[in-house]
Amino acid sequence: MRMLVSRGALGGAILVIAVAIPQAAPAQRQLVAESASITQFPVPELKSAPRPDRLKTLVPPPPTPQPRRVAILPPRKPTPAPPPSLRVALGTGQWGLINQDRQRAGLVPLLWNDCLATIAKQQAARMASQGYISHANGRTLDLGCHLGTRTGENIGFQSGSINDAAMNTWFMGDAPHRANILGPYHYVGVAWVWGNNRTAYLAVEFG
Repeated sequence: MRMLVSRGALGGAILVIAVAIPQAAPAQRQLVAESASITQFPVPELKSAPRPDRLKTLVPPPPTPQPRRVAILPPRKPTPAPPPSLRVALGTGQWGLINQDRQRAGLVPLLWNDCLATIAKQQAARMASQGYISHANGRTLDLGCHLGTRTGENIGFQSGSINDAAMNTWFMGDAPHRANILGPYHYVGVAWVWGNNRTAYLAVEFG
């Protein structure tokens, strides 16, 4: 019988709490309702207010604060400075000097071709960037201009200034370069490009 009264007293305490705190947070009301649902016996009226220590057991503990997640971003890489612009000179006097050489040899002059000039500019810019002269794929690129099945390329460099006459004299004094100038071509493109070492690099494309 003592056991029965204890359960009845607990049920009465639970019901009083449900009436005493109607404005509690939704989580508290849910907890009280779930606790009241386990009562299986008639609930007698209470002659005294429930003890405070019993009320405390029905109040849910405050939520445990969760640690905030902070995104750690990798450090920003510095933006690289743009490369210095290269000075370009198309044609200059080299084209005219080549046609003078061909005229003296009884050959037809070479016509200017923008496609070959673009390739000459690319080749000269490549040499200016690397700081030395070298043949790469210029003659293969010349074939992409669809001017014929034969192509040729002369390259060179000068320090301090551009002297087309001196460069032309050097070309004509060297058998492979002279063969290109006087070769069976119909078009030409020429470009000088200045490098950062105060040196100008020349590319002459034949097609």
